[in-house]
Amino acid sequence: MEMENRTGVSEFILLGIPNTKGHETILFIGFLAFYFCTLLGNLLILSAILADSRLHTPMYFFLCNLSVLDLGLASIITPKLLIDLWARNRTISLGGCMSQVFFFHFLGSTECLLYTVMAFDRYVAICHPLRYLIIMNWRVCAILAAGTWVTGSFHATILTSLTFTLPYCGPNVVDYFFCDIFPVVKLACADTYVIDTVSFTNIGMVPMTCFLLILMSYVRIAASVVRMRSAEHHQKAVSTCASHLTVVCFFFGPCALLYTQPSLSNVLATAIHIFSNMVTPMLNPVIYTLRNKEVKAAFTKMKGGYSQSCKNC
Repeated sequence: MEMENRTGVSEFILLGIPNTKGHETILFIGFLAFYFCTLLGNLLILSAILADSRLHTPMYFFLCNLSVLDLGLASIITPKLLIDLWARNRTISLGGCMSQVFFFHFLGSTECLLYTVMAFDRYVAICHPLRYLIIMNWRVCAILAAGTWVTGSFHATILTSLTFTLPYCGPNVVDYFFCDIFPVVKLACADTYVIDTVSFTNIGMVPMTCFLLILMSYVRIAASVVRMRSAEHHQKAVSTCASHLTVVCFFFGPCALLYTQPSLSNVLATAIHIFSNMVTPMLNPVIYTLRNKEVKAAFTKMKGGYSQSCKNC
């Protein structure tokens, strides 16, 4: 209530994706296809892991969490963007804008932390294989997963609270295609030094810390792999880490570009955000299934079970 009383603006207008006038229909079809593939791919991953008891391991438990996060990240921006493109309605309520800011940073920071936990899981699996199930027991996995979600929500709550306790008197036009902290605080009719400093520090520090921890894990993994005498174990270790390394690059690459280059043009920043929030969640299921024999086997088992049930109908 206090937040609403300090804010004279009841809704915002999103300018949308720059330089796309006249191409709304093509963009609508393209983004709808991305969104459908994201939903389908991640739901298939979740179904395969839950249905196959052989995949009830720490690695796939964290992969389930990643699929849930990807479903959430894709659903923060895409549905509203599709409405904007189809109905030409670019307004978003104050509550809707707050929700976009909160969930974008909540799920984004949680995914960042989850990649770090997954790197630790791979480190234990490769460097301490005989103690893996003792170290990564279900209690530890549950605590690590819950810790990422709780920390992510705490991080997002601070940023969202600081953003929307500022007074917004007008104008209400957000020069972007969704509500994010930096485009929104430009509209505040008060000094934004605190939120700018806290946001830049927090948003920069979380990915940087996570990336350094992941790098440390893979340095130890690389040293362990080099010492392996068995070519089979060597190949298995590389295969196990390849998928995770790929998605880490897709996640941290755009982050580095966005937050280390503040002078990026709106066009380039928009393209990076579209890739990281619409394309990457769609690619993650593909990356984890292309070279993963266990997941492929689970899909085959699901397909076989479905075919058998159809024959019995």
